[in-house]
Amino acid sequence: MKRKLQISVRNLVEYILRSGDLEMSFFGSIRPVEAIRAHQKIQKSRPKEYSSEITVSHTLETDKFLLDVNGRIDGVFEYPGRVIIDEIKTTTRELDFYEHNDNIFHWGQVKSYAYIYAAKHNLEVIETQLTYYNIETKESREIRRSFSIEELGDFFNSLVSAYLAWADTLAEWNLLRDKSINVLEFPFVSYRHGQREMAVGVYRAIKKEEQLIVQAPGGIGKTMAVLFPSVKALGENLTGKIFYLTARTTGKTVAEKALAELKDKGLRLKSLSLTAKEKICFRPGCACTADECEFARGHFDRIGQAIGDAFRNDTFTRGTVEEFARKHSVCPFEFSLDLSLWVDCIICDYNYAFDPRVYLRRFFQEGNGDYTFLIDEAHNLVDRARDMFSAELFKKPVLDLRRSVRKELPVVYKNLTSINTWMVKAGKLCEKGHNSRTEKGAPAGLYPYLRKFTAASERWLSRNIKTSFREKLLDVYFAVNGFLRVAEQFDESYASLYEKNDNDLRVKLFCINPAGQMKEALERSTSAVFFSATMTPADYFKRILGLDESADEIVLPSPYPAGNLRVLIAGSISTLYKHRDRTKNEVTAVLSALVNQKKGNYLMFFPSYRYMLKIYELFTEENPCINTILQTRDMTEEHRELFLERFAHDNEETLAGFAVMGGIFGEGIDFAGDRLTGAVIVGVGLPGISPEREIIRDYFNMHNGRGFEFAYLYPGINKVFQAAGRVIRSETDRGVVLLVGERFVALRYRALFPQEWNPDTVQDEGQINEALKIFWSE
Repeated sequence: MKRKLQISVRNLVEYILRSGDLEMSFFGSIRPVEAIRAHQKIQKSRPKEYSSEITVSHTLETDKFLLDVNGRIDGVFEYPGRVIIDEIKTTTRELDFYEHNDNIFHWGQVKSYAYIYAAKHNLEVIETQLTYYNIETKESREIRRSFSIEELGDFFNSLVSAYLAWADTLAEWNLLRDKSINVLEFPFVSYRHGQREMAVGVYRAIKKEEQLIVQAPGGIGKTMAVLFPSVKALGENLTGKIFYLTARTTGKTVAEKALAELKDKGLRLKSLSLTAKEKICFRPGCACTADECEFARGHFDRIGQAIGDAFRNDTFTRGTVEEFARKHSVCPFEFSLDLSLWVDCIICDYNYAFDPRVYLRRFFQEGNGDYTFLIDEAHNLVDRARDMFSAELFKKPVLDLRRSVRKELPVVYKNLTSINTWMVKAGKLCEKGHNSRTEKGAPAGLYPYLRKFTAASERWLSRNIKTSFREKLLDVYFAVNGFLRVAEQFDESYASLYEKNDNDLRVKLFCINPAGQMKEALERSTSAVFFSATMTPADYFKRILGLDESADEIVLPSPYPAGNLRVLIAGSISTLYKHRDRTKNEVTAVLSALVNQKKGNYLMFFPSYRYMLKIYELFTEENPCINTILQTRDMTEEHRELFLERFAHDNEETLAGFAVMGGIFGEGIDFAGDRLTGAVIVGVGLPGISPEREIIRDYFNMHNGRGFEFAYLYPGINKVFQAAGRVIRSETDRGVVLLVGERFVALRYRALFPQEWNPDTVQDEGQINEALKIFWSE
């Protein structure tokens, strides 16, 4: 059976016809909703002979596979004896530019569509039309050309011929990959407890094209339990590409390691780890133009050779991408994006699948693909989703830019003055409400000023003139443009937030409930698996993350002997913010009791840096012989590694680490064996009170009566469970978890505890000593 390969007309044209420099010069930015509305406006204005959004495809057969070239024509005029293929392009450029400058990609698209349509309908001659619509002036320009079927056939076949050589490479690769998957076995002697059940559930979800939530304890091998069945499904053509989505660098590393273990067992699979542009750029601070960057100069002349050379490899980590990018002098970020089209598994941040500002348009812009989303540490996605669909503007950058452009750009200066005046009035209203204010409605009065600013800025920026204020203008422009993008989505799931701080003002479009937009984003996949050690309660995550009501759930109990973990609650100590000064000595005393009972490595988790430092000072005074290490703000990756290296299994003296709950050391870290003897969680992890949290509480109180739970309780308790989960990572691990705070004994918290915890309440350090003597002597 011949394998079927697919490529869109857009990707085919762009892949074959590109050449020359990589130019990130400014040509204006059109928001998707604006472009859609412009398309619809033009389509509705057409005569009755016009049909819009026509899906077309053309299949070519080789001796190895079937190549399907597909796409969607914006519109077709059908008159007696005459057909016109219409391709609509929105722009911020002056329309005269297109009369004298052919865009090879635009003409390549419309000619390809024309050939596919003409071939299907047996037409000898067909007309093509590029309709350019200027978003600012609302003017349009139609450029029309007529072609014979022979001319179009020669053009289209030249594109396909150039692609077929590459397609042959892909077809050979797919056969080799699938053969290796066919014989691939689980890479370990046996499954860990619960791991097989999880893997079967993932495979079933992919096969049935469904969504799945999995809560599984730390240490059972969740990453392998999702990747192994996904790879098997890929080999059986049940999915076309795997996206492993993660929130942290550690998650990316774990996924890379799991794939490496499968490849050690004979798997042939091409995997790519995407790295953010600002991290992988070879020339930070330089513009992406031929003038300023040698890797942009001639980039497209070399990119084909770079991909062909790199494709001999199976694994594309950041280091591999950088190696081949330097070898062929191409932009490493754009190179990695091109590689992503041809690999089987992409490991990347949540943003690349969900964030409307940066999601991978080459996969998700034109319809939905045959993709599987594997969403690691999915409990993190709730707050990340809110961030992705929110936007904010500050008054200070507007004012700073206004001063810089006063002489050179009087129109932009005038627009910024209007924005600043509006913000001054909004700031005065904030002063009446303790410098903050929330509204259910959108700041609609601000929008016209922002739109005028973007239009004026685009006219100047498109000229690509170097000035001292250009970067400052770009920063404000992109902030405003992102704000307007979010404004187009503003509905009852949003609120407007205003906060005044000295002379600055923050205006935020806050996404309270991201469910609607997440649901739309999840439709880009055919199957999605959300997995974490903490997905409690499941209905909370399903509701916030926009999952289908039919989404399945798997909750795996801890496979480890219950007696290996001792959970104690110091339930007589208040950790409420207002009581922290009064109870700080009591907190320090129970921490000291824990670490002095048995030599080992301990991690203490706190709800904030300030609280952590307060206890740290007391602890080090009372325990001068205990080695300590402290998490600091803005730690570099190197310092994080040094922090973790201190937790060695062969430490000769006790080590007490102080960290922030929900931070980089509270999850995604595997302290196997005796690298971690115990963990202390001080407080129930509730997020600090803030305008955003209060908005969430009010919203869900109104919608389901569970405002406190959705705003504070569920996010907080999942941080607690994550921190506690660092202690037991295998069947042989033994350790202790001490929960400090009165609220841990309350029913609303206890009801959410894992079944295997069986905690005991202790009143003071004496009872802690007694309980731990018994536990450690067993």
